[in-house]
Amino acid sequence: MNSQPKKSNKTLILLFVVFLVPVALAKLVLSMDWYHGGATNKGALLNTELNYSTLEMDNPKPHLWQLVYLLPEKCNEQCVDRLYIINQSHIALGRDRDRIVPMILLQDNSDIDALKQLHIPFDTAAINSKMAELLTSQQMIIVDPLGSLVMQYDAVLGRDANIVQGKAIIADLRKMLKLSRVG
Repeated sequence: MNSQPKKSNKTLILLFVVFLVPVALAKLVLSMDWYHGGATNKGALLNTELNYSTLEMDNPKPHLWQLVYLLPEKCNEQCVDRLYIINQSHIALGRDRDRIVPMILLQDNSDIDALKQLHIPFDTAAINSKMAELLTSQQMIIVDPLGSLVMQYDAVLGRDANIVQGKAIIADLRKMLKLSRVG
């Protein structure tokens, strides 16, 4: 009798294991939320639709990156620490310092005397009500050269926490400046 040799299913099983099991494991890891993406930014990314034109404000320094801070009506110790960190972060950028400008936004009731006491020549600009609503809790915002608000850093208490946040701002700015084709 002519009988054909029995074909082994080992090849089929091996192909199944090599190709389908990793896909199933990846699906399981993602669905169970065991994987956390590798975001390296330290600040909070803002909505892509937020920019000077949607907030009905003129861009005070077009074609430059901006580190924006709203000067409150009473500049307390936290405010002074924020202004100091903004200035030190700008200095720490080194050769990229010319591509970014620290911008202090002013309302009618802002404490301008605090700026005079620090003897730091910040660029200032008047702010409108829509932008003021966005900057109510002493956060700092990075604005790109096209006027889009990119990243926000919430207020922190204490000089040490501000220093840590300043380092985070520098790290994020360096990445953005490296990848930027404008400004």
